[in-house]
Amino acid sequence: MFENLQDKLEGAFKNLKGQGKLTELNIASTVKEIRRALVDADVNYKIAKEFTDTIKDKALGQNVLTAVSPGQLMTKIVSDELTQLMGGTASEINIQGSPAIILIAGLQGSGKTTFSGKLANYVKTKLNKTPLLVACDVYRPAAINQLKVLGEQIGVEVYAETENKNPIAIAQNAIAYAKQKGQNIIIIDTAGRLAVDEEMMNEIENVKKAVQPSETLFVVDSMTGQDAVNTAKTFNDRINFDGVVLTKLDGDTRGGAALSIKYIVNKPIKFVSRGEKLDTLDIFYPERMSQRILGMGDIVSFVEKAQEQFDEKEAAKLQKRIAKNQFDFEDFLQQINQIRKMGNIKDLLGMIPGVGKAVKDIDIDDNAFKKIEAIIFSMTVEERRNPDILNGKRRERLAKGSGSTIQDVNQFIKQFDQMKVMMKKFQGMGMAKR
Repeated sequence: MFENLQDKLEGAFKNLKGQGKLTELNIASTVKEIRRALVDADVNYKIAKEFTDTIKDKALGQNVLTAVSPGQLMTKIVSDELTQLMGGTASEINIQGSPAIILIAGLQGSGKTTFSGKLANYVKTKLNKTPLLVACDVYRPAAINQLKVLGEQIGVEVYAETENKNPIAIAQNAIAYAKQKGQNIIIIDTAGRLAVDEEMMNEIENVKKAVQPSETLFVVDSMTGQDAVNTAKTFNDRINFDGVVLTKLDGDTRGGAALSIKYIVNKPIKFVSRGEKLDTLDIFYPERMSQRILGMGDIVSFVEKAQEQFDEKEAAKLQKRIAKNQFDFEDFLQQINQIRKMGNIKDLLGMIPGVGKAVKDIDIDDNAFKKIEAIIFSMTVEERRNPDILNGKRRERLAKGSGSTIQDVNQFIKQFDQMKVMMKKFQGMGMAKR
């Protein structure tokens, strides 16, 4: 995510390496490179120029403290300005109403239907609401079927009228149905087109007037850059949406949409979405995104994801087991499951300051744990709980049972033993609690 932009911004800051202070000359050189990096990332030139002019004005005359290098100071200035450019602070979704109605709009292929499913999962699991998904794309039967599949996966009901071609009537009937069933959030997935046209704009405008939503969200494919920003402006002029959703952030995202859209439509980015998994939806935090773009990591989001998956009581039990050197393969298997629930491994590593850059060119397979799990699943209960009994004969059986080689099994057990030693050391240093 934003790797190309990150590299170019890093290159811009290299102009300040070894400099004792910020001068008009080195600031101008750095700012020029920053502007070029933004334009390459598909940020509108006018926005890039205004942004870099602001940075230049703030950098000129700054006194560099002894403990802070010019490069560090410029990074801080750019980080602050990127945060402001993307909205400054996180913006909450409005779920007021009985029921609250959320209208989803956007072009076909932007990820609207998948986002609708993710949002339903989010309000159900994070906000403890009872959502109803409404299929109002009357032109694509596949969209209705997709929404039904997504609803089934997350245990959320989907309202659809396959024979009805009137999206306003479907939406109004769905609202009445939700009130009758006690469902308190309605998420309406509307039709998209391959391009903006008058028929499409009239339809979404009329649906909005009819249902009077609490929140209207515009879904943007973040890989389309300035095209997405221009489309957002057209939609906003007609339906005055409340916020933006950036999808496909796990793809080859240059950054143009994320950095430009708030400036153009003056509406906040509310959510970011990565991948197809239904739990990969995050609130958009401008400051955290700014830090990630600049290669500073996002440790706050990393900790929040960990807290969602790790139970405090279980963590306390695990800490005691580590202290007594009783950590076994069953404990290890549990940790693997919790880590997997946190999301894409490479994306998680990218949140840790200093690690993202180190792993960006490394292909990290999310299925890497499968071989390890196969070895553990080939063990008896006794072997999982007593790793020390794994002699040569047992290891041969594990290799055959897991489809691995004896070398794979030996390497895994060696790494497991090393990890136990390391965990014990951290425990002794008081690090586990921290």
